[in-house]
Amino acid sequence: QAQLVESGGGLVQPGGSLRLSCAASTRLFNFYVLGWYRQAPGKQRELVAHISPGGSTNYADSVKGRFTISRDNAKNTVYLQMNSLKAEDTAVYYCNAQGGGASYWGQGTQVTVSS
Repeated sequence: QAQLVESGGGLVQPGGSLRLSCAASTRLFNFYVLGWYRQAPGKQRELVAHISPGGSTNYADSVKGRFTISRDNAKNTVYLQMNSLKAEDTAVYYCNAQGGGASYWGQGTQVTVSS
C-alpha cells in the first residue's frame, strides 16, 4: 500500500514555471515506476511524464523540452519541473506509482496558467 501526496500547484502566468512534488509513504518507492498525469475539464486523464526505477524518462509530446520529471529515492519524492507554461497546461495534475501489479494515485493538485 502506498499513499501519495502532491503539492506545488497554483496560479501562474503564461511563460512561468512551477515545480510539483509528490511524497510517497511506502518502503517500496525505489521499485515503483512513477508518473505524472493531468486532467483538464471535459478531457480524459493523460500521461504527462514517467520515470522508471532506473531513472529512464518518457514525456508526452506536448511537454517535451518544457517539463522535467525527476525522483529522489532518499526522500521518497518525485518532482515535475514545469517551465514555459501555456494556458493549455491548465489541469489537475496527479501523481501515480505503479509496481507489483498495483497502481496508486494522489489526490491531485490544480495548475492554472492564466494572465
